[in-house]
Amino acid sequence: MNQVATELVAELRNLLDPAAVLDAAETATRPAGIWRGDALQAAALVRPRSTEEVAAVLRWCQQNAVTVVPQGGLTGLVHGADAGPDQVILSLERMRTIEDINPQQRTATVQAGVVLQALQEAAETQKLMFPLDLGARGSATLGGAAATNAGGNRVIRYGMMRDMVLGLEVVLADGTVVSALNPLLKNNTGYDLKQLFIGSEGTLGVITRLVLRLREQPLTHSMAFVAIDSFAQVSQFLRHMDRNLGGTLSAFEVMWRDFYALVTSPPAAGKPPIPQDYLFYVLVESQGADPELDPARFERCLASAWEAGLLADAVLAKSEADCQAFWALRDDVGQVLNGGAPIIFDISLPIGEMEQYTQALAASLNAKLEQHRLWIFGHLGDGNLHLSVQVPLADYERLRPVVEQAVYQPLAPFRGSVSAEHGIGLEKKPYLGISRSETELALMHTLKQALDPGGILNPGKVLS
Repeated sequence: MNQVATELVAELRNLLDPAAVLDAAETATRPAGIWRGDALQAAALVRPRSTEEVAAVLRWCQQNAVTVVPQGGLTGLVHGADAGPDQVILSLERMRTIEDINPQQRTATVQAGVVLQALQEAAETQKLMFPLDLGARGSATLGGAAATNAGGNRVIRYGMMRDMVLGLEVVLADGTVVSALNPLLKNNTGYDLKQLFIGSEGTLGVITRLVLRLREQPLTHSMAFVAIDSFAQVSQFLRHMDRNLGGTLSAFEVMWRDFYALVTSPPAAGKPPIPQDYLFYVLVESQGADPELDPARFERCLASAWEAGLLADAVLAKSEADCQAFWALRDDVGQVLNGGAPIIFDISLPIGEMEQYTQALAASLNAKLEQHRLWIFGHLGDGNLHLSVQVPLADYERLRPVVEQAVYQPLAPFRGSVSAEHGIGLEKKPYLGISRSETELALMHTLKQALDPGGILNPGKVLS
């Protein structure tokens, strides 16, 4: 460790408990993410226990022109929390207190380092639910979920993370604490400042505490796995279920045939509940409150869809174990890592454009790449598709920009999004102009300059 880094670590240890600051060698013993094999790098990794300690660290870093990379659960896929050897990582891993769950107000007040699954389980003890759900629920933190505006499996009913945040406490680049821990669902008093920081990926401020909206815990859980022969029928089936379930449709996950075959064939552990012969597979879920009527209504909706010719095959979940097995297929995205180097995308576009887009993409990739595999799946009910293009490892760096152009450029005519829920980070920054106008980008730069004039917060992410 060089002299500058040694002095930096010593200064930070003077600010906090010395055990709260790891030097470069200690930081390098940690992985850079739950999906990655490389190690973290930074001059120091700081682990404050409170908002006040976060403020002290940022104040010192701004005064000394040291750049800071905030980190949550390291579950992201766009390199939004990557740090360099001269930077300080600010980890919220020691700020994991669920401060309050208010059953009457149906809110939770939490520190930003609380893991998603921990809040889900705590809410359940009060017969409440925090509806955000992700495959990485056991690692993703609530502060990180807010900073990236996470989406997940039930956006179709409950919205994105920003729809679940009532209030925030944020530390600005100069150490100023903005405490706006609003517990009210309706608070129409001027600028909604929390929205500046939700989705900003730690570039405008560091979220330290949150007030989150909880929902009543569902009393019923109905689920089916269906096969469909055409995309037009997929779209019709979505409308049919949403219309007839009376607002209880909570998930509508679609898998193209190749992805379904991937997660239901060895070495995957999943077994196919339906043969692998169809073009599309849909996991459809309803959460309700009437144990006597809801399951029967769900079955009637499926039956009427069958009678209308929308379904080719269907399996109804008969138990909670069946539901978990269905979700396990959809969540087994790690299978795309086997046999090559995957280039992973998270896009959104109008449902009416999806069939033409995916068919054109497949044709484009076939014309440009000699060897590849394309898998498509996602939260189609809210317009979000996940794509994984696997290429030979030896060709990854050369082919990545070719694949990115093939995926992103066709989104431009209908203002599709290059990032539906994963954020921008470093990876999608070159393509942000496809989804944002010049005036929008200019306003983003204005906000960044106003809130972080020294450019110390997560520099280079989202905006150049």
